[in-house]
Amino acid sequence: MKASELRNEIRLAVEAAQDKQAVDITVLKLAGAFAEYFLVCSGQSTPQIEAITDAIEERLSQSGRRLTHREGRKGAEWILLDYGDFVAHIFSERAREYYDLERLWRNAERVEFPAQGKPATNESESGAA
Repeated sequence: MKASELRNEIRLAVEAAQDKQAVDITVLKLAGAFAEYFLVCSGQSTPQIEAITDAIEERLSQSGRRLTHREGRKGAEWILLDYGDFVAHIFSERAREYYDLERLWRNAERVEFPAQGKPATNESESGAA
């Protein structure tokens, strides 16, 4: 999957996370799951995790997208923003490693975003096995 194929609200959420210097931003396209997409990213401190979360909520609210449910509170190591057909997971690096959603959903198509904000070429796009 290419970044240009992502729906607008997913791109907006990625841009908001990038604006707050989120680390290891990945979008997973899920097949047959309760949500169509997961956005997974990390913050390097509690204030950064909160800033990323607030930025995503604000950017999507401005575009008319309403939050269905939020899990996690101020100071949490994992905050989940549920928008129905996609879910944003904002982790501390330690919590992300522990829960390892990318491993649990390893068969999902993915787009990874390097720090510069340009989508990385993943193995399926480059033809590598």
